[in-house]
Amino acid sequence: MADYYKELGVEKAASDVEIKKAYRKLALKHHPDRNPGNKAAETTFKAISEAYAVLSDPEKRKQYDMVGDARFHQNYSTEDIFRGTDFSQIFRDFNMSGGDDIFSRIFAGGLGGGGASRGRGFRGSPGGGPFGQGGFDPFGGGGQAPAGQDVEYPLQISFLDAWRGCERQVNFRLGDGSTRDFRLKIPAGAKDGGKLRVPGKGVASPHGGPAGDVYVIMHISPHPHFERVADDVHTKVKIKPSEAFIGGSTEVETPEGPKTVKVPAGVQPGTKLRLKGLGFPYPGKNATRGDLYATLEIDIPKSLTADQEQAVRALREAGL
Repeated sequence: MADYYKELGVEKAASDVEIKKAYRKLALKHHPDRNPGNKAAETTFKAISEAYAVLSDPEKRKQYDMVGDARFHQNYSTEDIFRGTDFSQIFRDFNMSGGDDIFSRIFAGGLGGGGASRGRGFRGSPGGGPFGQGGFDPFGGGGQAPAGQDVEYPLQISFLDAWRGCERQVNFRLGDGSTRDFRLKIPAGAKDGGKLRVPGKGVASPHGGPAGDVYVIMHISPHPHFERVADDVHTKVKIKPSEAFIGGSTEVETPEGPKTVKVPAGVQPGTKLRLKGLGFPYPGKNATRGDLYATLEIDIPKSLTADQEQAVRALREAGL
């Protein structure tokens, strides 16, 4: 997996100016014009350019920081990563190949880059290629009309729907008056702020190219009893003082329904009981889930009956 911050040699809190400065320095060092025939330099140049395309874009950087590298690349193709990034200004100062020219040579095979082997290739921006003006054609000839604009759509789902997975009918209207209507399958384990990509449901291209995509952003409603911590579920359970002393059993509410668990004698307040496999699915791991942790709390009554008060006094006299 890539770490874009390490690729550029900057801290995660680096400013936009620091990111641009770091990329300029590395791009100048590894630029193919300065390293003719050097495949290692070419590979590094590609990697740092991809890192800069993400970290220089506020929205892409926010998503990368939120979901991590693996999930980010599930949501963003190579064309999505590079779309809209203008490298021409940076390379203009190098007195070398222009931004569009050098990337065309790399990704169209001129430097041994393997043609359109990187994912689905790049879709251009309305002003020309994705690297700025100049009509960059990553396919080395035929070209492809610029794609339409991507759209983000927020979708609210419940905590339990995120836990078990669900389907939703999505309907909304775009700014141009056209409507979008599709069925969306939400996998179990969806996270708050996570994105699901729906290809071709975005804005139509004004130039006859493919339509943009829709990115459905998950918003998970809080649950009155459950809290998500990573892929685990946490809840609280109150037990009687007598159960804390001599043990017993209590009922724990879980996403699957109530479960009866044993309470060991002498249990301390704050003890967590683990119910294995009742958490959220781990990303990318089939049939593997997190756990549920029930934190025990002692339920102290605000008032006592006469018999209860007598029993408590007897405990005190017995040294408890």
